[in-house]
Amino acid sequence: MRKVLVLLVAFAIVAAIHEGAHALTALAYGEYKAFHVKPYGFEVEYETPVEERQGAKWAVISGAGNLLTCLLGYVLLLRRKWFSRAPSQFLRGSAYWLTLLALLADPLNLSFGPFLYGGDANGIAVGLGVSLFAVQIGSFVVLLLNRELIVQKLFLAYGVQTRHFLFRPLF
Repeated sequence: MRKVLVLLVAFAIVAAIHEGAHALTALAYGEYKAFHVKPYGFEVEYETPVEERQGAKWAVISGAGNLLTCLLGYVLLLRRKWFSRAPSQFLRGSAYWLTLLALLADPLNLSFGPFLYGGDANGIAVGLGVSLFAVQIGSFVVLLLNRELIVQKLFLAYGVQTRHFLFRPLF
């Protein structure tokens, strides 16, 4: 039960940072309308309808949450040795799951999310004036690099051993 609680805490932190960044940047641009808790997750609603969105601000609004959570993952990864030796089992577990989720969730969301539900990748593509496919490919490259960091750095620091094919080193 404790392990599940640690995972839920990490998920809640990542979600709060991600959606909070969307809300704050939308507020700064005068685009914040509402915040919703839905069965599949959390959602910030914006003033401008999707079909009318244009301009670089949408790359900032849509990308802020993704960028911030990935940066959190990199900072936690840099501090992995300290966290992996923390005296509190709860802190160790939370830092591990928070690092893992922060490094994987948003690149996964941006690369595969558009196939399922649209999401942030559309706003980033519109804001940068690039194709959605370019955002997806770039995000997939980040996902692969982050996965490799997890396999070679995070797992080692926390003593995680796995034979799962998705978590074998590529290099």
